[in-house]
Amino acid sequence: MSPLPAGKALAFAAVGERRCLGVRRAGRWIVCPYGAVLEGEGVKSQCARCAQLDRSRSVAADTMADDPRPYGVYLAYFGPGLVKVGITAAERGAARLVEQGAVAYAWLGRGPLMAARRAEALLGSALGVPDRFGKEAKRAARGALPPLPERAAELARLHGVALELAGWPETLEPVGFASVDHAELFGLERLPAAGEVAELGGLTAGAEVVGEVVAGAGPDVYLRLAAAGGGEGGGAVAVLDARVLSGWVLGAARGTVTTVPVRWAAERGRERGGEQEGLF
Repeated sequence: MSPLPAGKALAFAAVGERRCLGVRRAGRWIVCPYGAVLEGEGVKSQCARCAQLDRSRSVAADTMADDPRPYGVYLAYFGPGLVKVGITAAERGAARLVEQGAVAYAWLGRGPLMAARRAEALLGSALGVPDRFGKEAKRAARGALPPLPERAAELARLHGVALELAGWPETLEPVGFASVDHAELFGLERLPAAGEVAELGGLTAGAEVVGEVVAGAGPDVYLRLAAAGGGEGGGAVAVLDARVLSGWVLGAARGTVTTVPVRWAAERGRERGGEQEGLF
């Protein structure tokens, strides 16, 4: 069961300073030796030096080629025309797909890490399948999804073409098509159209978030914001990238309204010049 089910009330405040989480080793976090303070708007939970240390032994950074674990290659669907290829350790199952907010997915193959990497690169070069999409593209697609059969059909078409490609790694075992859909798990049917969803900015010391959970997809939590006396903004739905909470100490909110900046679509377009932010 999700720790943030629909209807759950949230009311918290950022306390003190946002600190680097340090380095993850052997399944636990080692405290940042630099006591680094992070800026409140970003989604990164590490300072530059801790991040560099993490990347020195990282599958994502291709600095862990000797990882003996089996890996899975997948296709992840985020919306019409938004299908990416990726890899994840087989032991993690679908966790990576849930983490990144994939609306649906299908496995392509399983095998050694470097074979999985070659298959990922093959789909990129032969079919132009990317390995990432911008946050804005993912969010916009959630508000206008086609019916489930159409989502599965788009995955099925690409899955079939991918497995017929010349150059498929011999040590990567192909997986027959089976689509798994997360729309119900994420509660996407409760979302308004993309243009009707605001965005919560980063936290600062003392900033408060007060609202009720509507849905959640990957790091994005959708909240129906509370407003004093039902005034302006009351009942509005806004999305919070939960990664901006990492490194903060969270305490109980003292007020009854959200004091974190709320930005609407038109404002975000002006601020970003219409560009999308790249992330996995």
